Amino acid sequence: MNVFRILGDISHLLAIIILLVKIWKSKSCAGISGKSQILFALVFTTRYLDLFNTFISIYNTVMKVIFLLCAYITVYMIYGKFRKTSDSENDSFRLEFLLVPVTGLSFLENHSFTALEILWTFSIYLESVAILPQLFMISKTGEAETITTHYLFFLGLYRALYIANWIWRYYTENFYDQIAVVSGVVQTIFYCDFFYLYVTKVLKGKKLSLPMPV
Repeated sequence: MNVFRILGDISHLLAIIILLVKIWKSKSCAGISGKSQILFALVFTTRYLDLFNTFISIYNTVMKVIFLLCAYITVYMIYGKFRKTSDSENDSFRLEFLLVPVTGLSFLENHSFTALEILWTFSIYLESVAILPQLFMISKTGEAETITTHYLFFLGLYRALYIANWIWRYYTENFYDQIAVVSGVVQTIFYCDFFYLYVTKVLKGKKLSLPMPV
């Protein structure tokens, strides 16, 4: 465990808490892509199946449980408690465009051809693209609430910190996981434009707006 991993986990957890607090306090999930949250719930579910048969540390177990609970609470609030406030018209990204290729790639490129390993690989690939429905929704509506942009910023920061974590582990432990690293880099690339807009607009008090999709 190193400082980059811990900071990455904190950033990830902070992003989720920001989203949950935003929904709960406003009693609305407007501007939040329920489809992205479904994908994240699927990511945590398929990644943490080893929770029942593998113990690494108390920290690891607690974080897994927290992420799973938060993911499903978020999905419940969007599609259950506050479903009348959801924006299904703009949350229109076709999930099969992500799920089908990710599933196929998981079978083709993995560390070992076992059920748990394929599901873990699936979760890694899926996480790299799970934010796309949210970014697509923002580009479709043309703007995002400030609190939503804070959520996205910390989510992107989590991935950037994990890249630093992998670099650190490569030089200190000679550890390198090609699947995790490549997927993490791809995911971080998706946030690059957003990071620029966040720094140049949101932090200066301006509302974030993205170009409409072609």
